[in-house]
Amino acid sequence: MNAVAKKDIEAQIVDRLGHVFERNEKRPREILRSGIGEIDQEWGGFPRGAITEIHGAASCGRTSLMLATLAAATAGEETCAVIDCSDTFDLSSATRAGVNFDQLLWVRCNHNLERAFKSIDLLLHGGGFGFIALSLADMPPATLRRIVSSWWFRFRRAVEDTPTVLLVMTPTGCTRSCAAMALELKNESAMWPATAKFITPEEQYVPAPDNQAAKHLSLVAGERNWERAAVPSHAHFLATSTIRLNRERPVEWTNQIIRFTSGRA
Repeated sequence: MNAVAKKDIEAQIVDRLGHVFERNEKRPREILRSGIGEIDQEWGGFPRGAITEIHGAASCGRTSLMLATLAAATAGEETCAVIDCSDTFDLSSATRAGVNFDQLLWVRCNHNLERAFKSIDLLLHGGGFGFIALSLADMPPATLRRIVSSWWFRFRRAVEDTPTVLLVMTPTGCTRSCAAMALELKNESAMWPATAKFITPEEQYVPAPDNQAAKHLSLVAGERNWERAAVPSHAHFLATSTIRLNRERPVEWTNQIIRFTSGRA
């Protein structure tokens, strides 16, 4: 009797209000490849229709990660945009990364945070973009912490149910819970190109294995024998760097830290 009564009540509700109490199954998020094998293999890439934040100190690999994703997206004929708040987007680095500029909109904001946010708002509501990068990497952390949360909620709402990936690069986490994915980057080691290796006279007579360990870098050229480091020259200051990438959100019990070597930092 109870089951029959329940069905009668549900039928009456459906007739009058529709299927308002039915739970809609969430569709799995579509993914945009990052262009870095270690990330794509472990996490698939960046979720579409959501905000992804990557943060870390200078030279941590934020720009390298953004350029790799930008190159992969433009290679797939995605329409992309870079909102450059500090006017630091390097065209030569983007060219070496393989970015197709025919698919790219570059917006320079001249250190104007309000202009950058209004540009993002226009692009998200205009639609048609597969990948949008908001570069706040060179903004002071204190300024970013004062950003009103309603802006991030507005962006999250605008990007939902779209094929767009909104990537936000910051020196410190500031999007709070509005980011579907948050990544922390750290530069664990770096190799500097065209640097001089100085060896003291005492170190010259140390056997080869220990001699290699005894070599060190110096910023002041004294009366020491020196040899040029066997490192290929590179347009950037860093030739290679080992990046440690920790996913802070979404949190999983089996979360793993990814390390990869970047040729552009």
